[in-house]
Amino acid sequence: MGSQYPDAVPDIAQPQVHIGDDEIFEAHVGGKLSVALTAPLDTQRALSVAYTPGVAQVSRAIAADPTLAARYTWANRLVAVVSDGSAVLGLGDIGPSASLPVMEGKCGLFKQFGGLDAIPIVLDTKDPDEIVETLVRLRPTFGAVNLEDISAPRCFEIERRVIEALDCPVMHDDQHGTAIVVLAALMGASKLLGRDMTSLRVAVSGAGAAGVACTKLLLAMGVSEITVLDSRGILHTGRDHMNEVKRDLARRTNPAGLTGGLAEALRGADVFLGVSAGAVPEELVATMAPGGIVFALSNPDPEIDPEVAARYAAVVATGRSDYPNQINNVLAFPGVFRGALDVGARRITEKMMVVAAEAIFSVVSDDLAPDRIVPSPLDMRVGEAVARAVALAAEG
Repeated sequence: MGSQYPDAVPDIAQPQVHIGDDEIFEAHVGGKLSVALTAPLDTQRALSVAYTPGVAQVSRAIAADPTLAARYTWANRLVAVVSDGSAVLGLGDIGPSASLPVMEGKCGLFKQFGGLDAIPIVLDTKDPDEIVETLVRLRPTFGAVNLEDISAPRCFEIERRVIEALDCPVMHDDQHGTAIVVLAALMGASKLLGRDMTSLRVAVSGAGAAGVACTKLLLAMGVSEITVLDSRGILHTGRDHMNEVKRDLARRTNPAGLTGGLAEALRGADVFLGVSAGAVPEELVATMAPGGIVFALSNPDPEIDPEVAARYAAVVATGRSDYPNQINNVLAFPGVFRGALDVGARRITEKMMVVAAEAIFSVVSDDLAPDRIVPSPLDMRVGEAVARAVALAAEG
């Protein structure tokens, strides 16, 4: 498209689908998961092969050679979806039992879009030591760990320590799944608008799990003009009352040395990335650079109303399914874990995250539009593309 922005932004308002409470609760009766057999157990012979006495031969073989567990059990392809219920969706600290429906849903997404079995594990503790120790003890049961809905800043320590303790892929999806899809969306928006992504000035609202990970991945891709805000305002090296994660971000971002709040961060910014629940007034959106990009990802209420954002921005994305350009982690995590497990990777690296974003972008790169900068979360091509790219990156 050269350097020209689209002449007009389409009306992005979409009819909202009303879903009644009865339909929602009925769909969750008994949970959303079940265990299925890979072979029938309908004869005495089949029972003898699958269970006693036949199973004893397999157990003896694994006892003699533990590597055989990868072939003769499901553990090598099983993802543990782990949460302590401390930061669930936009609901906050609702506890492990209330988080279980979300974890069940996550497991369903692994199966549908990555072809992987997954099991929810909700822990009745917020102690990092206990969480790490529990997963170490459970390690023979699974092949990878998807950490989910764990509050910041504890999530950073827990992820680091679980990665160090286990010899299998581990990823905190609220951090890195979000960052991967945000990067893919920014690739799409930049190409659509004829912009060099590394030249964009970005304001990130939110310094929690998603905000930190998105910022770090964008920095790794060469986007240097990033200003990060938390509830107290812009992160800068002269500010007090910041934890070590925020102090590190302050050192690595805000090259202009901005201080203040949203007004200062948004003035002249090319990109707004909202990963917090803080509402942004329209008058501040109006101060952004013309033809900009708004990613307002808070659910269910975006930081900037999409219809308001469309008055000023060339590209608008949200985390909601009832507007175009849904930035949804399901575009990333099934394929990332699938690719890592396909080649026996022990870590999910930054390189694997970058190629995952590039793979997501590749699905729509030849068919970009202001209302199509990322694929639909239901596009079955995405998981396969991401898995292939991640597997190649892991092997390389």
